[in-house]
Amino acid sequence: MTAADDAVLYDASAGVALITLNRPDRLNAWGADIAAGLHAATDRAEADPEVRAIVLTGSGRGFCAGANLGSGGDLQDSGGDSQKLSENAVAQLVGKRHPYFLTELRKPVIAAINGACAGIGLTHALMCDVRFAAAGAKFATSFARRGLIAEHGISWILPRLAGWGAAMDLLLSGRTFLAEEARELGLVNHVVEPGQLLDRAMAYAADIAANCSPVSLAVIKAQAYRDALDDVAAVSARAEALMNESLTRPDLIEGVVSFLEKRPPNFPPLQ
Repeated sequence: MTAADDAVLYDASAGVALITLNRPDRLNAWGADIAAGLHAATDRAEADPEVRAIVLTGSGRGFCAGANLGSGGDLQDSGGDSQKLSENAVAQLVGKRHPYFLTELRKPVIAAINGACAGIGLTHALMCDVRFAAAGAKFATSFARRGLIAEHGISWILPRLAGWGAAMDLLLSGRTFLAEEARELGLVNHVVEPGQLLDRAMAYAADIAANCSPVSLAVIKAQAYRDALDDVAAVSARAEALMNESLTRPDLIEGVVSFLEKRPPNFPPLQ
């Protein structure tokens, strides 16, 4: 169990792991504490056969308002030495994994973006598989306004979600935009009232957990991220091989029988 003052909270029930960034005093700005906590929490969810979907959110008014630049650590102690800043502070701040690790998890990750979502927080949100956002939540890439670059994979995921023109606008201007525009651009799937956000995201995840084959979810997720970078012939050939594998699993029988019997499926967990 996690303690109430931990940097990242973890709770699992009904097949869904709820992971909450828990530094509301700084709008959950990214730091080594949150990095370590998130990585440990996602490892825990991946290893638990009872967990079939993950919801990621933030406590308080922010999802993750970018990097914790005011932490008083190496970022301020570098004395203007950019080499020291680069080698020490940034590595410690980001942690051991770049945000794209979320795409490599076998289980679907649903972001419930409750508030400020900027910089590395936005990159993590975009690497989730599905995104819900609270109406009026503020988004920004921010990098150009901090003397930084498009970091840790956002230049890969943002154009794929929003298109080239919108991605360049958001990256080059670093401007703030709201959840409603994010929905129009395809960066979030659903915009809901703030008081309903977590319930909606959890209900969505619970439906996946109750009705979708964990093996199918893992294979489909891996297909989607890998196939986006390949030609259609290679993608089709791999899909045929994967389909033949799926025909040999008990998930297929259970999926068909439960449909015919008009009952919820009882799929086996990931091994």
